[in-house]
Amino acid sequence: MDATLRSPWFRLIARLNAELVHATNDFYRERGVAPVLMPITVNSVSSPMGLGSDSLPVRVDLFGEPTYLADSMQFQLEFMLRMGLSGAYYIMPTFRGEDPDSSHLNQFFHSEAEVPGGLDDVMRLVEGYVTTLCARLVASPMAEKIRSVAGGLDHVTDLAGRDRFPEVTFEEACTLVGPDGLEDRGAGAPTITRAGEQHLIERFGGVVWLSRMPRQTVPFYQATGADGTARCADLLLGLGEVAGCGERHTTREATEQALHEHDVDPAQYEWYLRMKDRAPLRTAGFGLGLERFLAWLLRHHDIRDMHLMPRLKGEPTWM
Repeated sequence: MDATLRSPWFRLIARLNAELVHATNDFYRERGVAPVLMPITVNSVSSPMGLGSDSLPVRVDLFGEPTYLADSMQFQLEFMLRMGLSGAYYIMPTFRGEDPDSSHLNQFFHSEAEVPGGLDDVMRLVEGYVTTLCARLVASPMAEKIRSVAGGLDHVTDLAGRDRFPEVTFEEACTLVGPDGLEDRGAGAPTITRAGEQHLIERFGGVVWLSRMPRQTVPFYQATGADGTARCADLLLGLGEVAGCGERHTTREATEQALHEHDVDPAQYEWYLRMKDRAPLRTAGFGLGLERFLAWLLRHHDIRDMHLMPRLKGEPTWM
């Protein structure tokens, strides 16, 4: 604690977090997207350990009832859109059971939103959000400090001035990264490794959308396109994936089929299936990890340094 209190680094992190939250609220207010209040516990995890999931749910005992800490409140954001909102967003903690390392945290802050529409709509929303954050930071009193820590502001001003980010499909990316950039996680199709992501980031000038992944390698809730690939995309930046987005299944039937294909028990998702049945709606959403964005912003290579009050698996907390 004493070292944190004396650290100019953590003072900067605190100020940057505040600016990101202010900028997020302003961005969505201008677009008529509503902030929503969410619990941090769920009964239906959004990334169950089936095919296409690399997220380990965190189970806890709450008043004698087994439940889970939120890995994402995406399903609940979908529910909120059925309350007549034109869009919904929040920033809140995400809990996952993985071991932390230089690019992964088991507890981090998620900026998530869900809007009516499809994949293209949410990709444009993410681009607008990221460029807005960059523009706000370049214009903020912290710009010179960011320049000093990061060794320049060129990467931030570059993104702030872009309208669209380049895109590469998964099929195209496999050819670009080669066998050394792929791995098989047992889902029946390869995935791009961290080294493969870095190759793509460098090749496309610092930022790129990786889209149209094989449907069996992504969670069950991602809708499928006419070509059989998932209607989803990851924004690669800095350490790798900074934001992930996708279109959702509209109907109960499509969701049930996806649960079956991903070998996920539909029983715990009955409320979600019932919602799709009673109020079908085409929506898409995304989640952006604030710590990964900050690591890119400051050109820092260890995401574990982004928390003033860390909650790292296996390590005691001091507050």
